[in-house]
Amino acid sequence: MVHGRISAVKVRDVRFPTSLGGHGSDAMHTDPDYSAAYVIIETDAEDGLKGCGLTFTLGKGTEVVVCAVNALAHHLLHKDLRDIVGNFRSFYRQLTSDGQLRWIGPEKGVVHLATAAVLNAVWDLWAKQEGKPLWKLLVDMDPKALLSCIDFRYITDVLTEEEAYEILQKGQAGNKEREQQMLTCGYPAYTTSCAWLGYSDDTLKQLCAEALKDGWTRFKVKVGADLQDDVRRCRLVRDVIGPNNTLMLDANQRWEVPEAVEWMLKLAEFKPLWIEEPTSPDDILGHATIAKALVPLGIGVATGEQCHNRVIFKQLLQAKALQFLQIDSCRLGSVNENLSVLLMAKKFGIPVCPHAGGVGLCELVQHLILFDYISVSASLQNRMCEYVEHLHEHFKYPVIIKKASYMPPMDAGYSTEMKEESVKKYQYPEGEVWKKLLAAQRN
Repeated sequence: MVHGRISAVKVRDVRFPTSLGGHGSDAMHTDPDYSAAYVIIETDAEDGLKGCGLTFTLGKGTEVVVCAVNALAHHLLHKDLRDIVGNFRSFYRQLTSDGQLRWIGPEKGVVHLATAAVLNAVWDLWAKQEGKPLWKLLVDMDPKALLSCIDFRYITDVLTEEEAYEILQKGQAGNKEREQQMLTCGYPAYTTSCAWLGYSDDTLKQLCAEALKDGWTRFKVKVGADLQDDVRRCRLVRDVIGPNNTLMLDANQRWEVPEAVEWMLKLAEFKPLWIEEPTSPDDILGHATIAKALVPLGIGVATGEQCHNRVIFKQLLQAKALQFLQIDSCRLGSVNENLSVLLMAKKFGIPVCPHAGGVGLCELVQHLILFDYISVSASLQNRMCEYVEHLHEHFKYPVIIKKASYMPPMDAGYSTEMKEESVKKYQYPEGEVWKKLLAAQRN
């Protein structure tokens, strides 16, 4: 039973110096230090359980998200957890409609990342108190109770609460079998770990060959900085993985709209399934233009990891601007807002292929995509979840990958809890790792 009054909201700036090895490098983000604003919620309940949540950042600016979390904290302090989750829609709206803070949003940017971190911690605590992994909490929830967590404001023109209820009702048919299938086989994944833009050709070849041996059949390559370089790297990867395995490309918002079409005409020979984030994530009509132009080539458009909110997703779907929808567990307003996007994607018949990687994104998003398959989409066609092989060792309940699939997590919670020693070691700037690095920079 959900219980406990929230007695503390703590937040830590945790950064990993991934830029030193070129990990995570792409055409727009050349030197990311994978980081997180990491939130811990404590209550006065005797069970001593804590809710852990985070949002993902790239180093500089994490301190700004930490400030935003602290600015939101008063909405949680001294509230009873039962009252929050019992009227979750109202609490979500309270956080996102703070009369002063919404001016630096609304529902976008730093304040929305902070909202995600805080609400991810609430969901983690709720699932822990129920003794279930988050995906199972969602799957077992009564459809009406689930819908009461979602704010339908601004999306009722494409999805009413009644339509969403119908989708969930239909999703109950065969859900026990799908749950068993997931427990046995897991959810299909693809790897981005082999082909960061900062990797040498030798590293790229070696990592692709190793991934093939480990059973991976779906590979994503970062592109967008230099056309000849992209052609060479795509040829290299295609040669290693062979003609029958799946290749995806990701430009990380690098191109102008006409440039994206021209560039993809040159890369079409490598038979990519999709081009991801070809242009500005805010350019809905630009994505639609690119998507339409690439139809004859059999290449889809994928986007979503930097989509501000459900309204942008609504418009991307209305404009037929994407063929693959990529939710992010820490960019949107936590589970609440992601649920609304999963339901819209189902209505429009667009497959969801979540963005993951970073710090903890794999750990979190696996829960959402398991729920999507078991209770919403009921399909694995053209669906897969991103996997990146970095930083899992810092989590108390790291993802488990078997045969290139996510195995459903069985520990209670949202898999968000980091190891205390990792938090201490990598806290910025006072953790021992950063003390050494910053001292070396000064010298």
